[in-house]
Amino acid sequence: MVGGRKGKVTYFFDPEVGNFHFGPGHPMKPHRLAVTHSLVLNYGLHREMTVCRPPSAGEQELARFHTASYLQFLQSVTPHTMKAHTKANTLYSVGKDCPLFPGLWDFCCRYTGASLAAAQRLNMRDCQIAINWSGGLHHARRGAASGFCYVNDIVLAIIELLKHHQRVLYIDIDIHHGDGVQEAFYTTDRVLALSLHRYGGGFFPGTGDHEEVGVDLGKGYSLNVPLLEGLDDHGCQRVFQPVLQEVVSRFQPSCVVLQCGADSLAGDRLGTWSLSNRGHGSCVSSVAALGLPTLVLGGGGYTVPNVARCWTYETSLLTGTELPDSIPSGCEYVGYFGAQPSLHPRVEVRHENKNSDSYIEGIVSQVKQRLRELVIAPSCQMAEIPEGALPGGVGEGLVIQ
Repeated sequence: MVGGRKGKVTYFFDPEVGNFHFGPGHPMKPHRLAVTHSLVLNYGLHREMTVCRPPSAGEQELARFHTASYLQFLQSVTPHTMKAHTKANTLYSVGKDCPLFPGLWDFCCRYTGASLAAAQRLNMRDCQIAINWSGGLHHARRGAASGFCYVNDIVLAIIELLKHHQRVLYIDIDIHHGDGVQEAFYTTDRVLALSLHRYGGGFFPGTGDHEEVGVDLGKGYSLNVPLLEGLDDHGCQRVFQPVLQEVVSRFQPSCVVLQCGADSLAGDRLGTWSLSNRGHGSCVSSVAALGLPTLVLGGGGYTVPNVARCWTYETSLLTGTELPDSIPSGCEYVGYFGAQPSLHPRVEVRHENKNSDSYIEGIVSQVKQRLRELVIAPSCQMAEIPEGALPGGVGEGLVIQ
């Protein structure tokens, strides 16, 4: 059993977070969260976890990372007033990829509130694993939106975890580079940011070269694994397992944040890899098996049925629950999954796998060499946190099961 039973795993879900809409034709569909939650319930996974409805974050919490002017813009601008903010739109990078849609500020506060609540539950040792599939928006910058992301809930959650943990390991298996998180912690040795991603050929966001290693105290603590299109389960594991083992051995984290972007799955609308649910999930299982406090977040994923199946399957892995392959007939979204609804659909390979064995061996060797140059288990002075001194408000959440 990878995860554990109720009490070990806390699952955060806001029933309103899936009701927002980025606009006609936009790839990001918050509705995927409602479909995922429906599968989780219909498979009975809620009985294996503590389920919480999280509070929304407030401006004060978001200001721990984001600039005041940017947050004021997000609160005040609407689709109707967008034309009056032409200069600001350019400054804050909103527009086609990051549209201004009704309820945008509320949406940001909801998914970020869940990530902060999850981080604080881990800090309080109320659980071993905390899940927020609505989080994981890793591209947002301190003062600008990027790549469908407006508020970087990951950075805010890590800042929260750093109150209790000397070293936090961030792992990103989204097909896109976790650039916003890397940038936020580029100068510190308290966060090691490990990102496996597609790189090259103009693929968004264009960052994530292996030479991006951090600066000053953070030199060596940004670890990028740039991969090519067509990555399959075999190649993913040949990279992920040895790199994870080496990272944990050298960095010795006391907490992990795992971003599980599902756009690395085969058949994704924007992705170019060929991972199955099981291949993607094996990374999640490996991280959970470390036995460290772990925050599990969502991220990318633009083919809704695939996202829902993947994150439901990974919820089962984290709770140590075996699921039948057939989608429960009681799920109100069963029609989304085709004529033969299955949790593990046949992998549809759309792209040639350009990650040869020799390429992968070279990448792993390169990563290990960089890790050998790290100071083993960097530490910092930490003050004892008095009992009862944990911040209130956004952290508690409301237990609903």
